[in-house]
Amino acid sequence: MLAWELWLSPAREGGSMLALKALPLAIALPAFARGNVRAYQWWSMLILVYLCEGVVRGMTDVSSVGRALGWAEVALSTLTWGAIIAYVMAARGAETP
Repeated sequence: MLAWELWLSPAREGGSMLALKALPLAIALPAFARGNVRAYQWWSMLILVYLCEGVVRGMTDVSSVGRALGWAEVALSTLTWGAIIAYVMAARGAETP
């Protein structure tokens, strides 16, 4: 994500502030490592922002690298969302007697 916005295909020449979109994931990593179900729940909603951004960049980016990275973001966001939902459902199922 950082490489995309800083070097590979930035929205503006020389990099852009969109690189800060990696910050929420970095903040959530410790909670993910602990297996905190609440963190996974809120991330399942936040990941939709990344999905939307990937669709927009995949359809409108000027460079072919930017378009490919946008569609890769869509694929990764979709897979991540599915994995999060599966994890939360499994964790919730383990909690109920």
